[in-house]
Amino acid sequence: MTYVPDPMQQLPPQRLQGALQLISYMLGEARAASDADDVLSRMAELIHAGGVPLDRATSIVPLLHAEAVASARFWERGKGARSYLFPFSEESGQGYAHSPAADVHRTGEWVILWLPDTPDERYGIVPELKADGYTHYIMAPVFMRSGMASTFSFATQAPEGFSEEDITFLRAVFPALSACQEILTTARAMQEALRIYVGEEPQRRIISGDVHRGEVMRIRSAILFADMRRFTELTAGMSAEQATSLLNAYYDCIVPPIEDAGGEVLKFIGDGILAIFRAEEDGVQTCARALAASREGLAQVDACSDAPAFEVGIALHFGEVAFGNVGSGMRLDYTVIGRDVNLAARVAGLCGTTGEPLLVSSEFRSRAGLEGRSLGRQSLKGLHTPEEVFAVPAG
Repeated sequence: MTYVPDPMQQLPPQRLQGALQLISYMLGEARAASDADDVLSRMAELIHAGGVPLDRATSIVPLLHAEAVASARFWERGKGARSYLFPFSEESGQGYAHSPAADVHRTGEWVILWLPDTPDERYGIVPELKADGYTHYIMAPVFMRSGMASTFSFATQAPEGFSEEDITFLRAVFPALSACQEILTTARAMQEALRIYVGEEPQRRIISGDVHRGEVMRIRSAILFADMRRFTELTAGMSAEQATSLLNAYYDCIVPPIEDAGGEVLKFIGDGILAIFRAEEDGVQTCARALAASREGLAQVDACSDAPAFEVGIALHFGEVAFGNVGSGMRLDYTVIGRDVNLAARVAGLCGTTGEPLLVSSEFRSRAGLEGRSLGRQSLKGLHTPEEVFAVPAG
């Protein structure tokens, strides 16, 4: 068994004091920080204060994000920190494959480059580092219990580069840097994953401890239910990939206007979309926002040229919903339920039978101050009392 000396024991007293100060920060204050840019800046400043001629530091972490694969934060001495998202695309992996990150993740070892002797073609980043005057570059991997892997990198413009003592300092503090990064990354990943699948508000409530069956809150809201017409017929001859592409085109038309208007998309139910707009005071402005979002979504559908032509029906209602956990045993769903949700869904079903793109309930019409054209009192499946439904202009 090979003995590996503890780098902390190899540091002289002055360096040891700087290392302990940095470790204390990373395992204390930094773990509770809300701004990761500030953490990277403070970390880099403490490394520099510890005697390491650090001029550039980066932290790259993977994301559980629908539109990005990783977050990179860059610190440069005298300039502070900035962040950048690596967007998801079919080419996302190409840049990674030609990076030192790929090597450190594959080998588990640090990559240390004396840049004057490093060929430009070694990694894609090498020419950039040389052009910016850096002489020595280090990248180190962080492996997390979740299975995710991230990195830190350090670079200097000092003519002599990093000394052996500098590298020992970095190795001594690195477990604390890694631990802090894992804590912050895991917390962010949990929030992002929940937000992707259950929405913003349910994500906050779940993380705060609202995870028990039957825990519900009653809220007044405008309820939007959208449905693509003839989805089964449209997709009958499509592959799974084509059908998915059509659904995504539809969602891209309807969802952004809802979110821009302050609505919360709670469910994708096949080709159905369920969203709510929480009410303020009498709900008049809430209904106005829901109506504007519906009209904008329908306008986006009319303008969509990225998929086979499709039509959408939207129903709007105003009422009370029960918002919380339903399910059985360990499998729960965070959703809205209640008579008013059912009513909105049933009214949406009338869009197909009447050929109307936008229908509203009498309660929504009254609060929104709409005229509308009455379709009469409709008997809606599962509801005991007929509901007067109104067709309103989609534009």
